[in-house]
Order: sequence, then C-alpha cells, then structure tokens
Amino acid sequence: MTYREAVKQAIRDAMKRDDRVFLMGEDVGAYGSCYAVSKGLMEESGEERIRDTPLSESGFTGAGIGAAAAGMRPIVELMTVNFSLLVLDQIMNTAATIRHMSGGQFAVPLVIRMATGVGKQLAAQHSHSLEGLYAHIPGIKVLAPATLEDARGMLWSAFQDPDPVLIFENVMLYNMTGKLAANAGAVEIDTAAIRRPGRDISLITYGGSLLKTLEAAEALAGEGIEAEVIDLRVLRPLDGATIMGSPARTRRVVIVDEDWRTGSLSAEIAARIGEQVFWHFDAPVGRVCSAEVPIPYPKHLEGASLPQGLPIPAGPEVRPTKVTITKSASR
Repeated sequence: MTYREAVKQAIRDAMKRDDRVFLMGEDVGAYGSCYAVSKGLMEESGEERIRDTPLSESGFTGAGIGAAAAGMRPIVELMTVNFSLLVLDQIMNTAATIRHMSGGQFAVPLVIRMATGVGKQLAAQHSHSLEGLYAHIPGIKVLAPATLEDARGMLWSAFQDPDPVLIFENVMLYNMTGKLAANAGAVEIDTAAIRRPGRDISLITYGGSLLKTLEAAEALAGEGIEAEVIDLRVLRPLDGATIMGSPARTRRVVIVDEDWRTGSLSAEIAARIGEQVFWHFDAPVGRVCSAEVPIPYPKHLEGASLPQGLPIPAGPEVRPTKVTITKSASR
C-alpha cells in the first residue's frame, strides 16, 4: 500500500477504537484533503466525525484544543506546514502549557497532523521544513514517521499521551509504496530506530530524508564503507541513547536534515554529540542540510537546494555539493 493509505488506516482505526476521535481541517471532508489522505472517510463516518472547517487555522486549531481539554480526541489537519505558523500562538502558548499550568488538572490529548517538506514544486510558500522549530517547544511531542509502519502505528500511540502531539508527514512520502502486515497496529513513540546497521559511519536523519540516506548508504556499501542509518522518528524528546550509541561505535557521524542549516535540529544533535561522545570520534561531526535560500520553484533548482542521496541532473551553473567519506587506515 501507499504511505497515504497507511495514514488513512490509522485515522480509521482510531475512530473505530474511540467514539471521541474526530478529524477536522480545511477540505478534509468532501474533498478528501489536499493530499487525499482522508478521501472517502466522510462517506464512511459522516460529517460529525470528518469536519470541514473554515479557512482559519488559528480558529479551528483553537477549537481542537478546547475539544481535547473537554474530553474529546481531535485530529487537527493543517494543510501545509507553513500554515502552522498562523497557529504558533495556539500551539506554544496554549496547547503546550495547559496541563502544566493547571497542575495536571487538564490534559490536551490533541493530535495535529501536517504535510511538510520539499519536492512538489510548491515554491517558497509551501516548502518549509519546520519540524526543528516545534521540537524546540517544551510541552509537546513531535513525530516524523518515515515508514509505512510508523505512518500506520504512531497515531493511536499519540492519543495515549496527555500532551499535544504534532505529526509531520513529508510530502514526498505520500506516494511511497510497500508492504504492511495485515495485523499492523500501534507502535511506540519513544525511541529512534536503526534502519541499517553499520560499523564505519553513522548517518542520522528523519522523515523525507530517510530513503535518500538509505540510498546513499547502499552506494557507500559498494565502496566498502558500511554506514549505519539512524531514523530519529521522534524529534521531541530525542532518543539520546540511540543517537549517542551509534557514533560511539562507528566513530564518525553525518547528520542529514532537510531544514536550513542555521539553527536547525541538526545543530542541536551535533552539539549534544560533541558534548557527550566527542572522545570516541576519529573525525568532526558532519552535517548535510538544505541550501539557505527560499525554496526555488524550478524542479532542477529545487532538487539542487536539497540533500540528495545520489548526484542529480544539473545544469552547468547548478552543482549539488558532494560529500566524500573515506575510511581511515586504522579501520
């Protein structure tokens, strides 16, 4: 099935498990959502549980926060991640703080889903990667499912958390296909995952960059370099044990992040690695991030602005940065 269908199954399953669960957002009902994730769900479950909203992100997200505090289990869909900036006050100053400021008297079991990332030629307005911004905020949990299993299984686990959970779905994953077990269910949302074991270097990434990073690791294997690939999955709170354990074994690390380099989540991870496992290293921490420009519209420029697993076709004036990794003689 596709990643898109896995997300739809997760929503359908949560609604069957709990009558308090409902989905709300712009065009999620009759239209089936911008990326067709909820297509057909209104016919299955009715307009009370699949709710089209006005074009007011702050308004309907605030309604979702209130519904969660009152005992409901809302799933709020924000069409694209840049629209979440219209809701930043609601998320940071209300949803993230209610349980803590009330001394635990009120929980906010709210899930906010949003499409994120680059690759659909949506240009500078709709191509942000803001996960690192939200991973900065205490009081919420931030997830980035990059596999069918996580897309299918993280939603129900998110509802078990008393604080709001933000789920970032990379736009380039919706058409990804694969096999999913018929009995696939909830997955834990506390740890990172080792997607490929290795001994020579650790490649740490998440979301839409996972497949590219696995592709790069396969290419490195052809050169005799065994790369370990870490999928962060959970961006807040970070899984320190897995993040530190891998480069402590391989003695080298490169962090791959589609966000802009300055102030990104990759910077925080690099800082923590430097603080905690510096003495294990044979080389400095490396980072591969997007070019620090508003994301271009032309396909070749959009691709050149992003981290890529392998070289991409480019014109004479557009040359993607190449990262070379070599084995030391001692290894």
